[in-house]
Amino acid sequence: MECTVSWTGNAGARSAMGFVAETGSGHVLMMDGAQDAAKPENGGQNLAARPMETVLAGTGGCTAYDVVLILKRGRHQVERCSVKLTSERAEKDPKVFTKIHMHFTVAGKGIPAAAVERAIALSHDTYCSATIMLGKTAEITTSFDLEDLG
Repeated sequence: MECTVSWTGNAGARSAMGFVAETGSGHVLMMDGAQDAAKPENGGQNLAARPMETVLAGTGGCTAYDVVLILKRGRHQVERCSVKLTSERAEKDPKVFTKIHMHFTVAGKGIPAAAVERAIALSHDTYCSATIMLGKTAEITTSFDLEDLG
């Protein structure tokens, strides 16, 4: 896996702290910094997600992917799955994540709550590389709601 991240600020871009990431799979992701009132030349323009927001989003995508796949492999009829992540970060640099809570909402026909709980645990403990990596600095907790569409 590879990715190239390039600063766009020197290219006459609107934001002094904008970045474009080009992934090895051929996709593009924009990132920007927060505005800095004291030193505008050192801040972004809030034109895209912050880099740490993309880390959190990637973690959510990684674990939601696992949960859906595990449920589908268990022959459960998953119709929808989302995960809302809330986090806290250290106050001093490096401002790593110290707490992350993941709240899953799963909807489908006749899915047992135990199957959702198992899928989340398997993702959290075994499969989700991002969750396992971030778990080195953050306390990660989970919860879920299950909507039966049957």
